[in-house]
Amino acid sequence: MIEWVVNNRAWLFSGLLIVVPLAIIGIFAKRSIVQKQKAGHNSVNIQATGNVSVTDTTAKPKLKDE
Repeated sequence: MIEWVVNNRAWLFSGLLIVVPLAIIGIFAKRSIVQKQKAGHNSVNIQATGNVSVTDTTAKPKLKDE
């Protein structure tokens, strides 16, 4: 393992010289995620990051005779 590092030190450290600054920039860079929704009159917007199940609790249950 040490021999591989010695034999490939130029390749290894040139890659680190690129990765380290990019990682530092990525850590300190501001990332703002803006999500907007527009709704019409009497409408409801639902936003989630997974599966959503919507149940209408205002509806009257149907009877068997209907």
